[in-house]
Amino acid sequence: MSTLAVEKVVKQFGDKTAVNGISLKIEQGEIYGLLGANGAGKTTTMRMVLGLIYPDGGTIRYDGKPYTKELLGQLGYLPEERGLYPKIKVNDQLIYLGQLRGMSKKDAEGSLKYWLERFEVPEYYSKRVEELSKGNQQKIQFIAAVIHKPKLVIMDEAFSGLDPVNVELLKSTVKELRDSGTSILFSTHRMEHVEELCRNITILHRSNVVLQGGIKDIKKQFPKERILLSTESEVSGLDQLPGVARVTRHEYGYEVHVENEGAGRGILQLAMNQSTIQRFEIMEPTLNEIFIRSVGERV
Repeated sequence: MSTLAVEKVVKQFGDKTAVNGISLKIEQGEIYGLLGANGAGKTTTMRMVLGLIYPDGGTIRYDGKPYTKELLGQLGYLPEERGLYPKIKVNDQLIYLGQLRGMSKKDAEGSLKYWLERFEVPEYYSKRVEELSKGNQQKIQFIAAVIHKPKLVIMDEAFSGLDPVNVELLKSTVKELRDSGTSILFSTHRMEHVEELCRNITILHRSNVVLQGGIKDIKKQFPKERILLSTESEVSGLDQLPGVARVTRHEYGYEVHVENEGAGRGILQLAMNQSTIQRFEIMEPTLNEIFIRSVGERV
């Protein structure tokens, strides 16, 4: 049974349809990507999953059951905008939030200390939020979302404001949550994070689902139109080959844009005739390219 099942959900605000018949399922221990440009319907979908607003049509079920207030203890939310009180100490806020979700004060304090140690910031326990950097505020916001050990966590731009080192730290933590059985609905504009973390995705555009499924299966639907070539010396004549659309020179060598991957044979033969090959790779489309193509064609 799916941890979360959204079935043909519709939400309207007046005469505007914000979400038009979205369906998706998130299994236990899965990170699911919800993607779309601003105004596509992502935030509305997440708010319905959280029970903050109710759908006008369709159903949302958690472990096969409809939403109840008792479910709050099983849900966690990391919003894009930080929602902590800046002048209140970290421990006062997060222990209180844990208690609101059904934890004892002792258990909430223990969970807080565990997460502060996990993020290598135990000294922040009694600091006011406004004393922390934006990146460290994001860590505290993350702890607030998971302090009560929810079964389902909704993460909206989880890595916002973090430097590369802390992005890697938070990504490893998200993977640990997944491996422990937590289900995660993950929304971000950073497609490389989606490719690394998610198995299945839904792309929304203007309230409608335009692409959905496993990332590997989705990529098979799109042609391979780039070839990376690195050689010991310069190669001439690449742009004259059949099937080659354009050639871009980079520090590592050449990026050859092709009409179809069959053009790769001629590129490889030409390069071998002129130099020693260091790298030759027919690239599958990136999720960023797929997103632009799927959404851009419908603008």
